[in-house]
Amino acid sequence: MNTEELLAQYGPREAMDYDLVIVGGGPAGLSAAIHAKQIAQREGREISVCVLEKGSEVGAHILSGAIMDPRALNELFPDWQSMGAPLETPVSKDEFIFLTESSSFTVPHLLLPNCFSNRGNYILSLSNFTRWLGGQAEQLGVDIFPGFAAAEILFNAQGAVCGVATGNLGIHKDGNVSEQFQLGMELRAKYTLFAEGSRGHLGKQLITKYRLDRESDPQSYGIGIKELWEVTPESHRPGLVIHTAGWPLDQQTYGGSFLYHFGENKVAVGMVVGLSYRNPYLSPFDEFQRYKLHPAIRPTFEGGKRLAYGARAITAGGLNSLPQTVFPGGALIGCDAGYLNASRIKGSHAAIKSGMLAAQVAMSALSENRANDILSAYPSAFKNSWL
Repeated sequence: MNTEELLAQYGPREAMDYDLVIVGGGPAGLSAAIHAKQIAQREGREISVCVLEKGSEVGAHILSGAIMDPRALNELFPDWQSMGAPLETPVSKDEFIFLTESSSFTVPHLLLPNCFSNRGNYILSLSNFTRWLGGQAEQLGVDIFPGFAAAEILFNAQGAVCGVATGNLGIHKDGNVSEQFQLGMELRAKYTLFAEGSRGHLGKQLITKYRLDRESDPQSYGIGIKELWEVTPESHRPGLVIHTAGWPLDQQTYGGSFLYHFGENKVAVGMVVGLSYRNPYLSPFDEFQRYKLHPAIRPTFEGGKRLAYGARAITAGGLNSLPQTVFPGGALIGCDAGYLNASRIKGSHAAIKSGMLAAQVAMSALSENRANDILSAYPSAFKNSWL
């Protein structure tokens, strides 16, 4: 049975109304929720904000081990250090290494562009940081619903986005309902922000429906594979950042790898491979395993143990591939839009800043008693920002 048939037989769905609904509890979505509440407090207003997170808890679907430029966080929480934000390991040393199959050489910093510098940045567990953001959001009065994925976009009679609906529960694999069947819930909003991450399924629907990419270059993607290791104390160099290029990828394949030393004997190691590779036999996972056996890399992990692993899509097209980020009733933020800065190998600061910009514009619209229209000031705010 499709959604229309289910609604006709079992409907209507329960509904909750909010001023602002945010789909995705990552850095972008939580920063948007936090900043909206901060503005409301500053202006003495009441505003209802909801965040939907598909993971079992905030941070559950975030891959740990990242480098963060704290510029956006400084704006969101100027006193984040005294608040206990888990940015515990400042970058102490940067290395860029070119690998051949059996040897390596370090590229002098004088030959590298400024975008490779990590001075003033921090190595952190992004999942722990996201959990911390979630706690800050809840303290400000944001409703966070973990374990609920937004499955459907809601539209009003004028074709504008007016919220989302969560997925139905208790449906057999053949499509028939079970005794535990329960309709999803509607979360209606004056404005809806989509922060699902790279290739978000609702974001893709919005881009298609409103033709948001009609003036953009085709988007390009990569796959990022990451592991978190606990290494021996002798192998751990807190604050060390290593980026590598070359082997095991050939000259026709875009990509690179990294090692970040942080925390208590923790090392995040990963590889990014552009999905435009032409060799049909190339396996990014297998290339990553070979990478860890290189003579310059292997000693770091000898005697250690892998704690966690995962992979995710990476939106790498940059400004030329950025779609229009607004549509009637909402906006795309973070990697749902494609704000990752591939040249800097960073996206969390861009996610935070884009969420703040969208929240600021949405709050301005709400103060004018607007709803479900186009937040046209959001693209302008992005262009006028440091982002």
